[in-house]
Amino acid sequence: MRAFPGERMLDNAPDGTPFPDSKAEMPPVISRAEVVAFALVALLVIVVVAVLYLARAVFLPITMAFIVGTMLSPAASLLERYRIPRALGAVLIVITVSAAVTFMVGLIASPVMEWSSRLPELGAILRDKLHVFDRPLALWQELQSMVGGSNTLATIQIPKFEWVQPTLEFLSPTFAEFLLFIATLILFIASWKDLRRGLVMTFSERAARLRTLRILNEVETHLGNYLLTVTMINVGIGVVTGAICAATGMPNPAGLGALAATLNFIPIIGPVAMFVVLVVVGIIASPTIGAGLLAPACFAVVTFMEGHFVTPTIVGRRLSLNALAVFLALAFWTWLWGPMGAFLSSPLLIVALIVKEHLMPVNSPQLPED
Repeated sequence: MRAFPGERMLDNAPDGTPFPDSKAEMPPVISRAEVVAFALVALLVIVVVAVLYLARAVFLPITMAFIVGTMLSPAASLLERYRIPRALGAVLIVITVSAAVTFMVGLIASPVMEWSSRLPELGAILRDKLHVFDRPLALWQELQSMVGGSNTLATIQIPKFEWVQPTLEFLSPTFAEFLLFIATLILFIASWKDLRRGLVMTFSERAARLRTLRILNEVETHLGNYLLTVTMINVGIGVVTGAICAATGMPNPAGLGALAATLNFIPIIGPVAMFVVLVVVGIIASPTIGAGLLAPACFAVVTFMEGHFVTPTIVGRRLSLNALAVFLALAFWTWLWGPMGAFLSSPLLIVALIVKEHLMPVNSPQLPED
C-alpha cells in the first residue's frame, strides 16, 4: 500500500501503518496560559502580603481574635452543656483568660520596672563583672594589629539604653488594637456556631458541605488541643525555671519563671531570648560569672529536653509539623506582624496544613523495592 506524502511505512508493521513524520512540532513543556496563571498568582500573593503588612493594625487583632477564639470555642461549648448561654460563656472565658494574662504580666512587670529604673547602675555592675575579659580582648587586639586589622575593641562597651522605649512601644499594642481584639474575640466565640453553619451552607453541593464541615471540625479540635498542651508545657517550663532561679539565688524567681512561660509560646526565639535574660541577670546578681551562668545552663538543659523529647512526644502525635516549615513560618510572620505574628505562626501553619490536606489530598505512592 502506498504511503501518502509526508509519511513513511514502518518496517515491521502491517501494511498501511504510516510512520509519523519526525519533523512534526511537539507541544511546549509549559504553555503560555500556565505562565500567565503563575504570574497572576504571584502578583496576588505579593498584593495580599503588602496589604497585610500595611494594614496590620486592623488585620492583626482580627486574625488574633479568630485564632484564639477558635482555640477557646470548645470551652464555650462545654459551658453550654451546663445550660450557660454561649454569649455569657464567651464573656466569662475572655474575663478568665484576661485575668490569667494580667496575673502573668504583673509578675513580669514588677521586676522589669524595678530593674529599668536602675539601668545605669546595673550597666556599671555588668561592665565591672566583664572586666575579666579585658585580657583576652587585649590579646585579640594585638593579633588584629599584627595582621593589619582595625583596632576597635579596647574594652567591653555596654550599649546605651535608648532602645528600651522604642522596644516597649513596638511590643505594646495600641488601645484601639486591644479593644478591637477583645470585641472581636467575644463576638467570635459567641457566634461561632452560627458562623460554622453559615460557612457550611454557603456551598450547594453536599460533598463540598461535608468537606467544609470536616475542615472546621479538625481546625477547632487541633487548635484547641494545641493551646491546651502548649499551655501546660509552658506552665511547667515556667515552674521549673522559677525553681532553678530560686535554687541558684537569682532575684525575683517568680517573675523570671512567668517570663520563661510567656516567651516559650514563641518557638525558637522565645527560649533564646529567655536564655540571654538569665545570663545577664545571673552575671549582675551573682558574685562570680561562673555562679551567674549556672541558672542559664540549667535552663538550656530543660529547654533542650522539652524541645526534643517532651513537646514532640505530646504535640507530635496530633500534628506532624516539619521543623523547616515551622522555622520559615516563624520568620515570615515575625517579619510581617512582629511578636504577635511569632505567636500566631504555629497555629496559622496548622490551619494551612489542615486546609491543604482536605482541598489537595495526596495519594502517596509506594516506594519501589530495592
